[in-house]
Amino acid sequence: MINVTKDDAIWIITINRPEKANSLTRRMLKDLAITIEEAAGRAQAIILTGEGEVFSAGADLEAAKEGLAVDRIWERLSTAVENFPGLSIAALNGTLAGGAMGMALACDLRISVPSAKFFYPVMRLGFLPQPSDPARLSALVGPSRAKMILVSGQKIEAPEALQWGLIDRIVTRDALMETATSLAADVVSATPEHSAAIKGMLA
Repeated sequence: MINVTKDDAIWIITINRPEKANSLTRRMLKDLAITIEEAAGRAQAIILTGEGEVFSAGADLEAAKEGLAVDRIWERLSTAVENFPGLSIAALNGTLAGGAMGMALACDLRISVPSAKFFYPVMRLGFLPQPSDPARLSALVGPSRAKMILVSGQKIEAPEALQWGLIDRIVTRDALMETATSLAADVVSATPEHSAAIKGMLA
């Protein structure tokens, strides 16, 4: 349910469970984390995307009832994305919800289709967000807007998300993957050491 396409120095990692809105099981989260950890020594760019109309609805409901919503595997995944030395891009093919937001927040860049919505309903569901997510979210959109999402439980549509800085660009669905690949072009043409050095200067 996690597909990986390796094209030269770019790994495209696709969540492939569209019949369940790409909701994530623990096995899928572990596979994502392992794949990104492996990519750290082999790829210069990773693109995270989903199959179908939704990027990910977050935790699988049945798995969430069994403790997945508070499992440390989410933090392992977002840490793997953050530690990736090359360029990480979330190519959001649709709505991003719940704990799945963590991996997108940890990416260097986020591009989105116009129809995507963004929400993280931990207040309503009675869970805490994953430990690193609030700080990453606040760094992107500011503390007040982070509270709009995490405390007030607001659902943010793509144009507003772009205005806030939650995403970096809105593109058509047909252009999503081409745009993501083009954003990685300079990184792929450089040495891994060069791209890592520039990223380090921005941290």
